[in-house]
Amino acid sequence: MTAFFVSHGMDYGWAWFLATIVGILVIALPLMLAVAMIIYADRKIWAAMALRRGPNVVGPLGLLQSFADGLKVFLQETIIPSSANKGLFLLAPIITFTVALIVWAVVPFQAGVVLADINVGLLYVLAASSLGVYGIILAGWSSNSKYPFFSAIRAAAQMVSYEVAIGFVLISVVLWSGSFNLSAIVLAQKGLYGFANGFIFNPLLFPMAIVFFISSLAETQRAPFDLTEAESELVAGYQTEYSSMSFALFWLGEYANVILMCALNATLFWGGWLPPLDLPILYLVPGIIWLFAKILFFFFLFSWVKATVPRYRYDQLMRLGWKIFLPLSLFWVFLVSGFLMLVRVGVSS
Repeated sequence: MTAFFVSHGMDYGWAWFLATIVGILVIALPLMLAVAMIIYADRKIWAAMALRRGPNVVGPLGLLQSFADGLKVFLQETIIPSSANKGLFLLAPIITFTVALIVWAVVPFQAGVVLADINVGLLYVLAASSLGVYGIILAGWSSNSKYPFFSAIRAAAQMVSYEVAIGFVLISVVLWSGSFNLSAIVLAQKGLYGFANGFIFNPLLFPMAIVFFISSLAETQRAPFDLTEAESELVAGYQTEYSSMSFALFWLGEYANVILMCALNATLFWGGWLPPLDLPILYLVPGIIWLFAKILFFFFLFSWVKATVPRYRYDQLMRLGWKIFLPLSLFWVFLVSGFLMLVRVGVSS
């Protein structure tokens, strides 16, 4: 796109700047629409599993329900508690929403279709996504209320715990693919065993795909790990004192993170934009369609789990993260690296 603007007589610096802005809008605006539709889909899936109708009044088949909810919160008054830290109180939802968007800069939608194709894309994902905890902690602390503060402490411990396990899972993926670049990781999954695309078909990496999926649920505070919003214990968690658009930003950020985790599951283990099988006819379908189909599949799994699995106790949540996933993922790093060393020694000799 930069070359397009340069060819029309624009200075290279301004052409690059304008191309970057256009790229950001091309990702951010459809993502906002996807969040609205994914909230609708989430509610319809839960309703179907509980034998209810779900949203079906606003618009055809209820498709405009999310937009009606957005208009409702937009027209509400933003109420700030008198004892709250006003600056941090308003900054917290902005951080949560912004962090949920910036990670998408390195997600490849197709071969060559990525905003920033950097060599350390996976490290960028870890660094940027881990900033999300600051929005939650600031929201809980700045509210100057007991239950939001309890929720913020829970969220900090929960997100840090599972980020450790996720980090070791990603090390196994990096070792196998030999790169931190997300596009290179996708290409490393092509033609596995001559017929399949995706590390999910690799017996050594399949268990890590399961660990990553479950850790994704915990990282995004989805059921059964939604202890930061346990209504019976914390009223509504760190969002208790929020209203209007400040509450909506938390809502949008949460679902944007869910879609991001679905995209990372698809990219890291299920072949990203590649078709499931390495057959020439399947490559006729654009890669972005395969990626979106996999994202929707994982979102269905997220909703399925929320509709069917009861909430964990907090001690069970921490035990799973520290006593099961952490040792398992650490052992798997040793297993994968040892296997790769043996294979390389065998090849070189």
